Amino acid sequence: MEELEIKTHVRVYRYEELAEEDQRLVDEAREATRRSYAPYSHFHVGAAVRLANGTVVSGSNQENAASPSSLCAERTTLYYANSQYPDQAIDTLAIAARDEHGKFLRSPITPCGACRQVMLETEARSGKKMRILLYGTKHVYELRGVSSLLPLSFDASSMK
Repeated sequence: MEELEIKTHVRVYRYEELAEEDQRLVDEAREATRRSYAPYSHFHVGAAVRLANGTVVSGSNQENAASPSSLCAERTTLYYANSQYPDQAIDTLAIAARDEHGKFLRSPITPCGACRQVMLETEARSGKKMRILLYGTKHVYELRGVSSLLPLSFDASSMK
């Protein structure tokens, strides 16, 4: 038997330690939580991306009584960015979440599996790794690429 150990490098910042442009992007993700439609989970998630050309696009989770029809903030944001700016790579993605009482989470929220897969495809589409900022009131995680969130990933090379 052989055993593999997979390590992920995560930088941990306080919000105040982030560069000003990253603070603005996190603020956009935080603001996007206010446009969330979450009448079932009461869990409000916002995401914002900064494209290679500096354009910022944001989105939020949108729920539906038929749960599989709901869509996470990350996918809402990435699909919109990819459809409106198909030639622009995603430079940085920021994600924030509020609880049912309207308070931002203390620890950073991480994307679900479906969102991680879409993030991976978005990187493949552009050929460029995206930085990921996961916001929490206690600290912000910075990851350099989706492989940090999805180390044993399924992509086009898996089908060869």
